[in-house]
Amino acid sequence: YRIINTYPHDTEAFTQGLFFYDAMLYEGTGETNSSLREVELTSGKVQRQLNLSSSFFGEGITLYKDRIYQLTWKSKVGFVYDRSTFRQINKIYYQTDGWGLTTIDDRIVLSDGSNILYFMEPEMFTVASMIEVYDNEKKVDQLNELEYINGEIWANIWTTDLIARIDPLSGKVLAYIDLKGIMKRPDIDTSENVLNGIAFDKENNRIFVTGKNWPELFEIKIIESR
Repeated sequence: YRIINTYPHDTEAFTQGLFFYDAMLYEGTGETNSSLREVELTSGKVQRQLNLSSSFFGEGITLYKDRIYQLTWKSKVGFVYDRSTFRQINKIYYQTDGWGLTTIDDRIVLSDGSNILYFMEPEMFTVASMIEVYDNEKKVDQLNELEYINGEIWANIWTTDLIARIDPLSGKVLAYIDLKGIMKRPDIDTSENVLNGIAFDKENNRIFVTGKNWPELFEIKIIESR
């Protein structure tokens, strides 16, 4: 990878979900500061913030039409908000842990920390289909934050510096991106505050990554190696 730009990131943000829309970053955070945020990219300043009840551990977020979906970790309930106002307009229920979310056309893709990705019907949030993720040797679990990029699902693999690039039809891992060493600050323990958060600016073909409580967010370019 090559770092194209570095931007400030709130060290109070335990990043669980991230996406880019209309020149703004949207971030879902967990732990004791569980929230939904709209963040200015260049300054890292939070423009709007909706805090979750302390009983919920916030997880992945995604945009479907003009609605933001947000998971919670163990509660098996999520929330749907109007993007422009952050007003809650619905609740969603699911049978697994909630980890990551992304959107592909008319489906919302959910990860639960296993090697399974669930394709959810957005209105009733029922499972329409699912795939199991494998590389050439083994099943690939701990799939966490998700982003749909140029026909592939990119997934953070929890506790690692790896992003898996997944074929959404077969579940095959097409490649791994190794972001080891991207966070160079000695005061950040990346074994605990792990890489988590992928956002894609489709219009300008920009990829952004960050981690839990990291002080920086990076725009990166991927260098292919074989």
